[in-house]
Amino acid sequence: MFKPSFVTESSLLNRLFILSPAWVLVRVLGAVFTLMALHQMGPEIIWNGNTGGLVLNDLLPSLFVTFFFAGLLLPLLLNFGLLELLGTLLSKVMRPLFRLPGRAAIDCISSWLGDGTVGVLLTSKQYEQKKYTMREAAVVATMFSPVGISFSLVVLAQVGLENYFVPFYATICLSGVVAAMIIQFLPPLSYKKDTYIDGTAPDKNDELIPEGQSAVKYGYQLALERASKVKSLSAVAKEGLHSALDMMFGVLPVVMAVGTVGLVIAEATPIFTWLGAPFVPVLEMLNLPEATAAAETVLVGFTDMYVPSIIAASTIDSDLTKFVIAALSITQLIFMSETGSVILSSKIPVNIFELMAIFVLRT
Repeated sequence: MFKPSFVTESSLLNRLFILSPAWVLVRVLGAVFTLMALHQMGPEIIWNGNTGGLVLNDLLPSLFVTFFFAGLLLPLLLNFGLLELLGTLLSKVMRPLFRLPGRAAIDCISSWLGDGTVGVLLTSKQYEQKKYTMREAAVVATMFSPVGISFSLVVLAQVGLENYFVPFYATICLSGVVAAMIIQFLPPLSYKKDTYIDGTAPDKNDELIPEGQSAVKYGYQLALERASKVKSLSAVAKEGLHSALDMMFGVLPVVMAVGTVGLVIAEATPIFTWLGAPFVPVLEMLNLPEATAAAETVLVGFTDMYVPSIIAASTIDSDLTKFVIAALSITQLIFMSETGSVILSSKIPVNIFELMAIFVLRT
């Protein structure tokens, strides 16, 4: 493949444009789907408002804005000591419960207040900086990167149950915490190595607070040390711009390609209906009304988190069943039209088959 010297000699351009054949194919596919949806040409199933048109017109604009501002602001989170300070304070909670460093809580909060993709990108950056091991990065990305609170309300509004938002979100948080505590001990996450991206082992004493110092004082000291390494604001701005370009060029084509394929499968084939059939006896055993209709939505959320609620709103009458479907779609966390694609295009060591397995376990 043609590789001009000005590309290979630039670290930024190298990351953006020197790709493996598989990722080149994904980007080309994303570009083709974009042109088809933009000009409404080719098979309608690819560009209509429920498949490629949905990804292009609804998801990509919001992701573009999210990636732009997240890219510019991520260096402020990473380079000025916030993660060091709060990570030290929260390590006594996160390490015993989830076997994770305290800084993982910041990734989760970033997702809650912003978007799940922000949490994934923050996790990926820290993994590249050897702040997370392979196992920790995989667990944080797949267990602690939920969609934001605002999108949770949108999902609930789709099924007409906005008045139940408080118990709805409490259910999501509780089930998410329980899932994170259990699933990390199951394959494929349990098979991930506790080594950094370069293969080195972490120092188990890194999180120990020195004798005679409080957690606040030690965290503040680490924060000052981290902030002192910042050379200039222009360097921070440059890093932020590079991060934003990384996200836009690296993730948006993947979202367009993978998201469209997933939605076409959900829209035009009975695959997810077949896959949901084994859940009918389980839902009936739980006395969930309209179990057969609900089962069809159980796995379709792997393509897009919004799809189960759309189906439930038009095919299910029971408010209880609608509540369960909406809560389940958010608790499943991984969906290929956004979060899953971002994970695959990042450095986080999780492949698509592992994402499928984790999605089923979370379900």
